[in-house]
Amino acid sequence: MRHLILIPSNVDTWNALSAAEIEAIMRAHASLQKELMASGEFVEAHELGEEAKYVTSDGDSCTVTDGPFVETKEFLAGFYIVDCADMERAVEIAGKLGESTLWPIEVRQINP
Repeated sequence: MRHLILIPSNVDTWNALSAAEIEAIMRAHASLQKELMASGEFVEAHELGEEAKYVTSDGDSCTVTDGPFVETKEFLAGFYIVDCADMERAVEIAGKLGESTLWPIEVRQINP
């Protein structure tokens, strides 16, 4: 069963971290990816760029705005796709992310 693990970020919180705290988060990612590859649960993971475009359509034309929105300091920083037994295991995996100590990590089942 595949699950999407969404990793948000907050500019102010991230910028307030020490170099050692950031390094610990990066080490946690490396360790988790190694664990998931060994168990066969790793599908993919990516860091996302900060630039985003928001597209809305009225059916005839599209409107594109830049994001994240100016009034928002949170943005989607990255994601994992894991193939694991159930939601409980996906939540366990998400809890191993260093960012889970800073803000909530979203976990969703990917419907086939």
